[in-house]
Amino acid sequence: MIRKNLKKIILPLSLIIILLFAIPAILIIIDGLNDEIGQADVAVVLGNTVQSDGNPSPRLQARLDKTIELYQKGFFPNIIVSGGFGVEGFDEAVVMRQYLINHNVPAENIYLDREGKTTNLTAKNSARIMKEHNWQSAMIISQYFHISRTRLAFSNYGISRVFSAHANYFELRDLYSLCREIIGYFSYLLRGSNE
Repeated sequence: MIRKNLKKIILPLSLIIILLFAIPAILIIIDGLNDEIGQADVAVVLGNTVQSDGNPSPRLQARLDKTIELYQKGFFPNIIVSGGFGVEGFDEAVVMRQYLINHNVPAENIYLDREGKTTNLTAKNSARIMKEHNWQSAMIISQYFHISRTRLAFSNYGISRVFSAHANYFELRDLYSLCREIIGYFSYLLRGSNE
């Protein structure tokens, strides 16, 4: 009898939990894969791992390659590279800047945010840099699963004209990252711009 009653509770509860993750996951995937490309004052490239040899990880390189592609097409004249100091011993923003310079992006068009250790800090620091230069619009460039939360973070700091482009890089780890983004998104919704 207890087992039968337990099944009546566990099955619907399991279905509700699955739906609570599946629906936001689908929405995040759709939002992230549907690039919203437009003319922006600046692109903001979010950092990621730098390999132990000092080169961008494949994930970070894909973000930078997408940035170069869109820069060359004239979608933005300026680029903010944002990252922190990784456990590998490299400053992500500096490595990103050098990669862009090595691919013919002029140094004077690249702005460093060396304190962008989190998505929220990247948004906060980018908003400050944008205000200093009177820039009104930004194009965020990251992995597809990271776009929704990044857009929300930028909105929390008063940046309303935000375009987006995702890096063309996919891996199995994206499943973990997607689950993390669901929790992160709701966290950003609840706390606003508080770090």
